[in-house]
Amino acid sequence: MSDNLARVSLSIEREPYEAPARRGFRLVSAAPNRRTRPRIFYALTAVAGMAAIIVAQLLLSVGISQGAYEISSLQSSQSELGRTAASVSEDLVRVSSPQSLATNAEGLGMVSNSNPVYLRLSDGAVLGAPASASGSQAGAASLVPNSLLAGSTPLSALPEDTTGTGETLAITSAPVVPAGLAAPTTR
Repeated sequence: MSDNLARVSLSIEREPYEAPARRGFRLVSAAPNRRTRPRIFYALTAVAGMAAIIVAQLLLSVGISQGAYEISSLQSSQSELGRTAASVSEDLVRVSSPQSLATNAEGLGMVSNSNPVYLRLSDGAVLGAPASASGSQAGAASLVPNSLLAGSTPLSALPEDTTGTGETLAITSAPVVPAGLAAPTTR
């Protein structure tokens, strides 16, 4: 079959090319019902669009810079509050030290006991031989001196109106503990 295709001669008849006829130019008038918009309308629209973009950009930059000033102010407040918190926590550590507690307890009239007695909360057993305290300074002598407490005033030596309110709290009854002392849960 491919052999037959090879033997067939192809003859193509060409038709002569004819150039199209030239037309002349003529003036076309605008349609009577159609009005053309003036070019100034497009110019004003473009200028108004650019003005709107510039105003929006200015407003955004002012808003962002205002936020930056607020962030700066808050960061400075945060650092100041951090320094205050560090100072207060240092004062808390100084006042809650064993030496400060012992000094304040002695100022309030408490004495340390040289033979301590312990209470086991699980069964309520008393460990040790209870005896009254002698009022000696034996407990305070065994404490390591704290250099941070050198110039501090014990709470008992402070004036009465240190709280600013001038009121004292009167306790009329002891707290009610249901079913004896609470024992901590240990694991």
